[in-house]
Amino acid sequence: MKDFPSCFGENAVQVADFSSSYSNSTKHAQNLVICVYQCIMKGKSCLISITWSKSLMGQGLSVGIDDSSNQCLCKVDIKPWVFSKRRGCKSLQAYSSKVDVFWDFSSAKFGAGPEPLEGFYVCVVLDRQIVMLLGDLKKKAFKKSNAIPLPCNSVFVAKKEHVFGKRLFENKAVFCDNGKVHDLVIECDTWSVSDPCLTIRIDSKTVMQVKRLKWKFRGNCTIFVDGFAVEVYWDVYNWLFGNGTSLGNAVFMFRTCHNEDKWWVSKPVSDKNMLQSSLSQRFSETKLQGLGFSLMLYAWKNE
Repeated sequence: MKDFPSCFGENAVQVADFSSSYSNSTKHAQNLVICVYQCIMKGKSCLISITWSKSLMGQGLSVGIDDSSNQCLCKVDIKPWVFSKRRGCKSLQAYSSKVDVFWDFSSAKFGAGPEPLEGFYVCVVLDRQIVMLLGDLKKKAFKKSNAIPLPCNSVFVAKKEHVFGKRLFENKAVFCDNGKVHDLVIECDTWSVSDPCLTIRIDSKTVMQVKRLKWKFRGNCTIFVDGFAVEVYWDVYNWLFGNGTSLGNAVFMFRTCHNEDKWWVSKPVSDKNMLQSSLSQRFSETKLQGLGFSLMLYAWKNE
């Protein structure tokens, strides 16, 4: 899990130390979700990364701002809320200007994951204008930040997270900014079946099935969701052949792409040691180029 933030560049959001300090026996008590938004600040394109984290110590939040070359402009780590206030503000510097980050989780409701479901807001303010706003308490955010009530220009471009399960890995997925929320299910039983099969369902409909998985433990194919072509990459090598020292996670990447963006599909990766870094690079390229949307999942098998 130490390399989880590496897809966001050397200087991107740094997850609090507790995210990588536990032993393998307690790793399933943790969870991470990283969301990336493309914004305009001072007339320049930038990326705001929101990292939600959950551990035995509580739930935490990190906010980082990178420029278009993926270099960190500023970042702030909000420690697990069991040790800190559930609302507040911190000031940063970016583009020689003051940037304020406001948050309020005093009424937030959470599910099993680290992201709040409702009753919260997180906003980034520059020159009294909100450049990114998350949550359902938008009026409170404008009032607290004293920002001009103008629509923000942020675009949701990428998401990366951990999912957990034994045979079924369930998640909510959006394949484009402001798109429909879909139920995503990845099913794979590698223990009780002599010839395991990988199946992916979206809204209970089977959209992909890989048979003879021991021979096809990594690969890619195209599915269609909401009228978009979505490239799916998978690597389940560790599930099938991982040894006792392996963490046993599989990697899945879903990327919405346009026809002119199909060049990257023609570069398959066969080396298991290179696949994860290759997907990470392609994930970063999505953010930098602003093309389509990427969802990257690390699937961990519970014991």
